[in-house]
Amino acid sequence: MTAFTYETTATIDAIAERMRSARKVLVTSHEKPDGDAIGSCAAVARALRALDIETDVWLQGAVTPNLAALIEDLAPHLAPPKLPDDDYDLCVVVDTGAWTQLGPLSEYLATRRDSIIGIDHHRRGDDLASMRFVDASAASCTQVLVPLIDALGVPLTEGGTAAGWFSIAEAIMLGLATDTGWFRFESFDASGFILGARLLEAGADKNRLIRMVEECDRPQRILMAGRALASARFLHSDRCVLMALGQDDFKAVGARPEELSGIVNQPMSVAGVEVSVLLTQSEPGRVKGSFRSKPPMDPGSPRFIDVNQVAACFGGGGHIHAAGARFESTLEEVIAELERTLGSALQEAGFTG
Repeated sequence: MTAFTYETTATIDAIAERMRSARKVLVTSHEKPDGDAIGSCAAVARALRALDIETDVWLQGAVTPNLAALIEDLAPHLAPPKLPDDDYDLCVVVDTGAWTQLGPLSEYLATRRDSIIGIDHHRRGDDLASMRFVDASAASCTQVLVPLIDALGVPLTEGGTAAGWFSIAEAIMLGLATDTGWFRFESFDASGFILGARLLEAGADKNRLIRMVEECDRPQRILMAGRALASARFLHSDRCVLMALGQDDFKAVGARPEELSGIVNQPMSVAGVEVSVLLTQSEPGRVKGSFRSKPPMDPGSPRFIDVNQVAACFGGGGHIHAAGARFESTLEEVIAELERTLGSALQEAGFTG
């Protein structure tokens, strides 16, 4: 049997033509959507609506209030209790190509492969879409969408109104900024700066996005960040930091799992740390792991940890320096297994002391 390769199967122009011919479109992304997923869904929906194509956005799992506020005018189906019963002739899946990340909606999509378009920037995925465009070199899925929106002939200024709804340009900026740590990660290269300049010229309000996305936390998030840092264990000659938040932490603080974004990055400020991991258990027998690593000090050096490969050991994935995985186990068992796996990864990368 030939191994499946997750790669592009259709051109941007072909995908644009298919979209133009659609009567009614469903746009969705992975469960518990982040800024890139929200921005990607919003950009596609706004572009199609600008072409007078009826378009609905379906989002599954918890959506943080700040991100939900950015797409209120799209009237998205948030964490819908039932599957779609409308007759969509096209489904667009963005920022993921994995069945396991589509939650209950995978049941609806499973019988509609010929009417699915997939647009992604991850290295791993499944054969869920008949037309697929994958660019793993892109810093965000929203960056992949820009040529498509151009091919559709829709200006990036579309969608902004006096009422304050954000435009396609700001939707693209949201994904680009949040998936690159506000332009700090290695994935944000020259093409990212060029796109960022174009988005600003199209009216993207970077300061407003920062206020709405990064500066509107509830006090509970700060308390959980304190608990996560207090749990930090420095392992393997202080090259790795492992943090863990359990059910008792969530109960004591009253925090929600979706409020923890970015906490995993905080230990990366320590000079010698190469890998940071945050484990969270908000329900019995299920643990979520977030992985981050630093790019090498010298370009081209093999001395770095590919956390995409680490996450893959547990059925997860993502990017070289940012990935995630889910574990059906106890927090203690996951910590023990990760400590061994990270030790091996550090040794293979040349970190011996």
